[in-house]
Amino acid sequence: MTVTNFLIDFFIASVFILIGQLLRSKVGFIQRFFMPSAMVAGLLALAVRYTGILPFSKGIGSYPGTLIILIFAAIGLQGFTIRKNDMKKEVARLGSYFCYKTLAQAIQFSLPVIFSILVISQLFPDINYAFGLLLASGFSGGHGTAAAVGSALAQMGFEDAKDIGMTCATVGLLAGIFGGLIYTKIAARRGYTAYIKDFSYISGDLKTGLISKENRQSMGDETISSTTLDTLAFHLSLLLTCSGAGWFIMDFIYKSTGLDLPSYLFAFLLGVGLFLILKRTPAYDYIDNRVISRISCTATDYLVFFGIASIKIPVVIEYAVPLLMLLIVGMIIVTYMLWVVGPQMNNESWFERSLFVYGYSTGVFAIGFVLLRIVDPDNKSKTLNDTAIVGSLNTPFEMFAWSFGPIMLMQGQHWLFAGLYLALTIACFVVCKACGWWWGGTDKHRPGLGTGETEQAVALEASGTNK
Repeated sequence: MTVTNFLIDFFIASVFILIGQLLRSKVGFIQRFFMPSAMVAGLLALAVRYTGILPFSKGIGSYPGTLIILIFAAIGLQGFTIRKNDMKKEVARLGSYFCYKTLAQAIQFSLPVIFSILVISQLFPDINYAFGLLLASGFSGGHGTAAAVGSALAQMGFEDAKDIGMTCATVGLLAGIFGGLIYTKIAARRGYTAYIKDFSYISGDLKTGLISKENRQSMGDETISSTTLDTLAFHLSLLLTCSGAGWFIMDFIYKSTGLDLPSYLFAFLLGVGLFLILKRTPAYDYIDNRVISRISCTATDYLVFFGIASIKIPVVIEYAVPLLMLLIVGMIIVTYMLWVVGPQMNNESWFERSLFVYGYSTGVFAIGFVLLRIVDPDNKSKTLNDTAIVGSLNTPFEMFAWSFGPIMLMQGQHWLFAGLYLALTIACFVVCKACGWWWGGTDKHRPGLGTGETEQAVALEASGTNK
């Protein structure tokens, strides 16, 4: 593969992404279901690619696995913040949300894997035990994680893993968008939504993806003088340093010990390490997380495109029956988490908070964010605030699954892996019950945070009249 191949591949991707954005801004069907432009572009390219008229290189399938290294480096470099004071004041809301968000991941890491081992592998003996993890990598992780986990499994002998993971991610994204909107309409009609009563109005910015002048925000500050170094180049160099160093560490460990750990793990850890070091120095004042986020999101858009466009349709057809079985299990899990567990583990604004986790658990953060914007445009439910606080606490469970899951499942430790996350699943239920964070799901008509009903209830309780 040459530099020219790289240029041509990204030229084709860019043209399709522009077409995807044009269709998003004009086509009502795409607008109604909030299909991301990169996803539309990838589906178009996948349809056209098998005609043979697109001069893609043979290496387009390797881009997702490389881009994810940069994305994980960005996640690490953006660091984390835990607001201890807020956690003490509102421990019940944060604690239950932490358990709910952790449960949404743990149940995907355990049940599909167990189902794959006990059912799918019995019906289809050639199916790898790691097959079940690909559902979570696509649903909970999205295209980026599916590329990373799929690439790691492919290196260990499961050659079709990446295509299966990408298919799961694409189906998950569609399920997040279509399912999320359908469920929102049902909830609004039944009176479960706290901040909207009519689903008919959705802002033009959300529909078209084109931000009007009065709603535009800055992509970041210029922290480095352009006479010495462009600000974008400065931030990109930090991310590429973590990414490249992560790959070299992975390569060194593999050659020294034979242990095949994913390079994105080391890119993430180096990003966190660099964040912790720079945070203590004046240099951190020149890092703008908004710029890092824009670089990461750009890489994600191209990753989504290449991830979908490079799917090998013959592989999907070959695994069609077991894959369909796995996807049905996945949809049952995320639907159960939204409608049954959601009102149990979330008190006020239960639907808004559960819907965000549903979107996050079927696709990416952006899908959860879009769905939340529809039902809670002003973030009165504090879902985003709480996600920022508990997000860093969820990360170790997630990173362990993505980093060590492929190894454990491919090396005969499948029951240990499934058992660990099944235990975590049970622990989430037990902790919520023990701490009194279990509100029951019989009455789903509850006031939302920040509404007059909630404030009145708090005032009554404080005065001692609400008993």
